[in-house]
Amino acid sequence: MDPCPFVRILVGNLALKLPRSPSAACESSSSNCLAKVRFKGFPTQVATIPIVQEHDDNPQHHRPRHSSLQSSSSSASSSNPNSGSSTHSLAACFNLDKSQIDKFLQSKKPKSLNIEIYAGDDGGGPSSSAAACCCSSRKLMGTVVVPLDLRKAEFRPSVMHNGWVPIGGRKKGDEPAHFFLNVRVEPEPRYVFQFESDPVCSPQIFQVQGSVKQAVFTCKFNLRNQGDRSSLSRPSMADSSAPTGCLRSITGGSDGGSQSNQFTKDRKGWTITIHDLSGSPVAMASMVTPFVPSPGSDRVSRSNPGAWLILRPSSGTWKSWGRLEAWREGRKGLGYRFDLLHDGITATPTTSTLVNSVVSTKGRGKFAIDMTGTAATPACSPHSSCDFGSGSGSWSGSEFGLGMLSQPIYKGFVMSSTVEGKGGQPEVEIGIQHVNCTEDAAVFVALAAAVDLSKEACRSFPRRLRKGLQQQA
Repeated sequence: MDPCPFVRILVGNLALKLPRSPSAACESSSSNCLAKVRFKGFPTQVATIPIVQEHDDNPQHHRPRHSSLQSSSSSASSSNPNSGSSTHSLAACFNLDKSQIDKFLQSKKPKSLNIEIYAGDDGGGPSSSAAACCCSSRKLMGTVVVPLDLRKAEFRPSVMHNGWVPIGGRKKGDEPAHFFLNVRVEPEPRYVFQFESDPVCSPQIFQVQGSVKQAVFTCKFNLRNQGDRSSLSRPSMADSSAPTGCLRSITGGSDGGSQSNQFTKDRKGWTITIHDLSGSPVAMASMVTPFVPSPGSDRVSRSNPGAWLILRPSSGTWKSWGRLEAWREGRKGLGYRFDLLHDGITATPTTSTLVNSVVSTKGRGKFAIDMTGTAATPACSPHSSCDFGSGSGSWSGSEFGLGMLSQPIYKGFVMSSTVEGKGGQPEVEIGIQHVNCTEDAAVFVALAAAVDLSKEACRSFPRRLRKGLQQQA
């Protein structure tokens, strides 16, 4: 099947030039000036605005506090304050799926982004947990409104605005500050996969496009024997069939009581194997570090996380592709870190951290890897550098191809998967530029299954695990 259409609205390259008046410069001299980016129907996002030196000898005066920008940047100088820099910061990103795009286009009301600019103070920046609320104690310097046009966004990138706009200067005689921003709308088609049920129940995995679903993988959950050192070798085809119900070997049967006890307490030796429809294994997630409580605690902590190896087949054996670490973060959070493992000539493989973050397990959260603007798999943070490019896909059509990239380069949106507090059917989205063969898609599906099971493995001890892990087959 073809990929699903997605559109991303990217906001970045923020900069602020302050007027020369001493009072205004003092008021906003902190480097913690903030922008609050609002788009109706999406959570508000907050970013820091860097201060740049004033170079304009004739700034425009007496502009209104509330500024509206046209789609083109002709109303403002498009001189980029970051043009001499090697990096351009991403401030906010909004992802729209097909249904949201259609709703946007059918609306008779014009849609726009609202960016509120707040003066700096001595408080914390947007990295603090109260980032969205910290603006209430700051002075609002001005608001910028950027009209959006998504009529052609599914097919080609469009720049909604790129340039300076004056803000403030409301009173007669006051000089306005000048705010620079870049707003870009671009297509981001993705392949979407959905588990039929909890990964622990060894479900089928469907590729989804709108209301159409097509089975492409099966997944098999297993509790590995801790004494079996060969368990990471390529599984035999005799073991590749996936049961339709939750595994009897760990949830019930004649000796189910003792095994269920051990499963609840140890939380080790879990594996997920992804098979194609012919029964061949195409990806695996294997728990290599047990999920155990830290000393004096009933929780898996960041200082002692559990870990998974994500593997893909190579020349008749398994090859390590990535490593996922996970731990409990607060009462309702799952902390995670994913490192990509690189081949090298040295004895010790090199790694790149693709993501290190926290997802809420209350309700429906999302695990995501987004390398927008990075050159090639460097460490990534929620506010990583950005050149507003997502790369281009090379795989299309109704079938998975063959082959494997030995040294993949990840850029733009990579993947995301849903994380639900009470189990569910994980949904996986993968950027098309990162899928060239069956194994490329399968390895991300295996990673999504490991994230989903990590949420359960990080439950407080000795709390019982969810029904899918405890009930009789």
